[in-house]
Amino acid sequence: MNLRLFCLGSLFMTYALAFSVSEAPAIERRVAPDVSSGVVYSYYDSIKDAKRGVVNISTQKKVKGASGIDPSHPLFNDPFFKQFFGDMFGQVIPKDRIERSLGSGVIISKDGYILTNNHVIDGADKVIVSLPDNSKEYEAKVIGKDPRSDLAVIKIEGKDFPFVIFGSSNDLRVGDVVFAIGNPFGVGETVTQGIVSALNKSGIGINDYENFIQTDASINPGNSGGALVDSRGALVGINTAILSRTGGNHGVGFAIPSDMAKKIAITLIDKGVIERGYMGVSIQDVTQDLRDLYGDKEGAVIISTESSSPAAKAGLKVWDLITKIDEKPVKNAADLKNIIGSYSPNDKVKVTYIRDKKESTATLKLIEAPSNAKTSGAGVSNSAIDGLMLSAIDDRIRQRYRLAIDTSGVLVIGVQAGSYAEEIGFSEGDIILQIENYPIKDIASFNEAMKQHKGKAKRLLVSRGGTIFSVVVK
Repeated sequence: MNLRLFCLGSLFMTYALAFSVSEAPAIERRVAPDVSSGVVYSYYDSIKDAKRGVVNISTQKKVKGASGIDPSHPLFNDPFFKQFFGDMFGQVIPKDRIERSLGSGVIISKDGYILTNNHVIDGADKVIVSLPDNSKEYEAKVIGKDPRSDLAVIKIEGKDFPFVIFGSSNDLRVGDVVFAIGNPFGVGETVTQGIVSALNKSGIGINDYENFIQTDASINPGNSGGALVDSRGALVGINTAILSRTGGNHGVGFAIPSDMAKKIAITLIDKGVIERGYMGVSIQDVTQDLRDLYGDKEGAVIISTESSSPAAKAGLKVWDLITKIDEKPVKNAADLKNIIGSYSPNDKVKVTYIRDKKESTATLKLIEAPSNAKTSGAGVSNSAIDGLMLSAIDDRIRQRYRLAIDTSGVLVIGVQAGSYAEEIGFSEGDIILQIENYPIKDIASFNEAMKQHKGKAKRLLVSRGGTIFSVVVK
């Protein structure tokens, strides 16, 4: 028995000597906040000015009755109509109603310009703004909207409004203390505290252009459009969304970085619209299968090019890996989309790419993105169907939409209101399985199938909640 214990002990000592870990120095002392009887630990002075510049936004939208039926139509008073359908028919038809919603906004100038989310004010007939600790209400004018970044600027009339100063979101680091200020659930101005949980988050499927700050500061319904400020009270983000399966806060909130928001706000105030550069390519990330073919390089892989587009004219081809734009590193497809989206039409850019394991460069002149382009022209979500946003189905998408592991096709992640895609009946969550005789496996096969039948009516097989039906695209 003693011999056996000796052998085991010797074996343990051998492994212990073969491997070591780095250890932190021993704790010498612990530092507590000042606990004097007259002192409290507080961020009040840090955020008191920022709080004054965050407003409550309420909107009103008139919603028509079902099927557009107008109960005031003279036909309803016709005696023969009443005899056939009954006197009570007109009373059961849903009347027009006023739909109200709540959100938040950030005053960015003393003359009343307010930055908020586009989805807070989109489609509203009336936008009402109220300042904290003030019962006065202002009717706001919409200055400009950018649905692709989900940002909008509105304005209230007056002067010497309190406003929030901008900080640079590029200076943020994971672990920085931040505060979310807004109007959750319509209860009035509220401040929650957290940290920066992650930076440069994309692929969430919320906006066309995603470069989110992730935070665990509580963000709830009504916080949209409110301020994310640092411990100085400087604006570092516009609170936009939460990731939640129940609708409640689970500590995963997203904010649009202040640097992006500032540029878009200034452009909307100056021009009223956002014009973005366009390359004319569809792209995807470098998958594990492709990584070895590109020497383990990061970037965005071209999976299709539009004829006569800037990319095609510059000689870019399918399977080229774009690694830089004007020497700015491109890490993935979302990165390329955001970089190109920061340029304007007619800007010239130098593209660095890898083809057949050789690095080359090309210079191209960007054009204005067509109205049906849902990306910067980098096209990861772009489709040939106006108003339809698509995504390849990967593990992240399967988890988010609770899809079976063997689900194939392309997923509809967005349908623009009033677009052709909405008109023919597409909904978010639909899965396109087949176009004519072409099985659809990814974005590339979708684009190829659409190209093969360009100019012709196409039959699409679509799955919705396990039910398969057809859609005809003309």
